[in-house]
Amino acid sequence: MSDPPDPNSIPLHTRDLHPTDLQLARLAVRDDAAFEALVNRHAAGVHRLAAAMVGPGAADDVVQDVFIAVHRGLKGFRGEAAFSTWLHRITLNACHKALRGKGHPTVPLSDTPGLAAPHDPVHAGEQADLRVRLAQALHSLPADQREAVSLRELSGLDYAEIAEVTGAELGTVKSRINRGRAALRAYLTKMEITP
Repeated sequence: MSDPPDPNSIPLHTRDLHPTDLQLARLAVRDDAAFEALVNRHAAGVHRLAAAMVGPGAADDVVQDVFIAVHRGLKGFRGEAAFSTWLHRITLNACHKALRGKGHPTVPLSDTPGLAAPHDPVHAGEQADLRVRLAQALHSLPADQREAVSLRELSGLDYAEIAEVTGAELGTVKSRINRGRAALRAYLTKMEITP
C-alpha cells in the first residue's frame, strides 16, 4: 500500500475546502488561487489592525503593502511560527513604516467619513460618530499600548501570541493591555461615552 499524497502538493481547487493557513502559504508560493485565498481570509483583520494603528485613511495602502510583503516573503516562510503571527508582524512593520512617514500619509480621524445606512441615517450617524471617538481614544494611547490593545481587541490574539508578535515579555504585554484599557476607559468617560 502506498503513502497518501502530500496535501501540500495537491492543487488547491481539488483539495479540502478549508485548508490551513500553513497549507495555503506553502501553496501560494506557486499557486495564485492559494494566495488569493490567504488574502481573502486575512484582509479584513489586517485592515482593522492597520486602521487602528495608522488611521482609516492610510489603512488601505498599508494593507496593500502588507500583502505585497507577504507574497514576496512566502518562499522564506518556514512555518516555525504560526502564519498569523508572521502576518501580524509584517502588518505592524508596515504600520510603523507608515507612521514614520516613509510609507503612506495618515489621514486625520476627523477627515474620515462614516458609512451611512440608507434606512436609518440618525443611527448611522451616531455609529459613525462613535467609531470616530473610539478611534481617537485608541490613538490617544502610547504606541506600545495601542499596538498591544489592537492586537488583543481587534485581532483577537491571546497574550502569548502578542508577546511573540511584538517581541515583548508576557508580563509586559499584560501590563500594556491593562494600562491601555484603563486609559481608554478614562478617555471615553471624559468624552461622556460609557465604556
